[in-house]
Amino acid sequence: MTERSGQAGDATGGPAPTTPVCYRHPDRETYIRCTRCDRPICPECMRDASVGHQCPECVSEGRRSVRPARTAFGGGAAGRQGYVTKTLIALNVLVMILSIASDRGGDAAAGGSGFGGLMGGSTPLTDWGAVLGLARFSDGTIGGVAEGEWYRLVTAMFLHYGVVHLLLNMWALWVLGRTLEAVLGPLRFLALYLIAGLGGNVAVYLFSAPNSPAVGASTAIFGLFAAIFVIMRRLGRDTSAIVPILVINLIFTFTVPGISVAGHLGGLVVGALMALVLAYAPRTRRTAFQAAGGAILLVALLGLVLVRTAALTG
Repeated sequence: MTERSGQAGDATGGPAPTTPVCYRHPDRETYIRCTRCDRPICPECMRDASVGHQCPECVSEGRRSVRPARTAFGGGAAGRQGYVTKTLIALNVLVMILSIASDRGGDAAAGGSGFGGLMGGSTPLTDWGAVLGLARFSDGTIGGVAEGEWYRLVTAMFLHYGVVHLLLNMWALWVLGRTLEAVLGPLRFLALYLIAGLGGNVAVYLFSAPNSPAVGASTAIFGLFAAIFVIMRRLGRDTSAIVPILVINLIFTFTVPGISVAGHLGGLVVGALMALVLAYAPRTRRTAFQAAGGAILLVALLGLVLVRTAALTG
């Protein structure tokens, strides 16, 4: 019998079956396949899925196709972590430290005038950043918002007269901010905070003596008080615990010496208006409506600043 050489095969004479290998690691044999694309994957490439395993590319594609979680008012779910609230508190504390460091008289931390040290002494930093309409400084120069120092309308909401003043505002921000940020989302909450704070400072510029400085995050805090009432009402939740706290704060506003009544009431009104925009925006094109409402409030506030400036300098 003559021997003949030939190709190895199975019993039927066909080619031997090929062992599948991982599509990402050709040197690794595997019998596991992605449940989505059916490509073979090795243990290193397997990603747990609701049924079976998937490859890394299918997992990434699935994540891109899933809509991110949103709050009832269109905000991102990241607000539940309270990052904006924590950042605002850290920023206020940092500015307080810088304010104390800039003070050579030693009365920035406590003391000074006001209820229980609530209004500590001014510092070079508070003199620079406080809301001030128009005044002549000790060196003979004239400054204030009316002289073009519009930055004061923003910087004032991050400055405080004394540590007690700071602590009271930061405690309120911690309590109110986390709740509102979780419901509104980070960006909408930040917009609410800044617009309310700006509104309070514009009210100070409009209704306070031009040479009377004012600082504090309480303009924004009062806006948050109004906003949480509006938001909770929109969600159908009980607001009976909010009203007494708001009334107590208003009593303090009108009875404690040195507190800016205009700033608190201005922040309260503008915060309520911004909250109404955020809470009652129609579901269709909600983001555009909210952005337009916020922009209208900003334009209105800037218009009031221009009117007041013209009155002071005309």
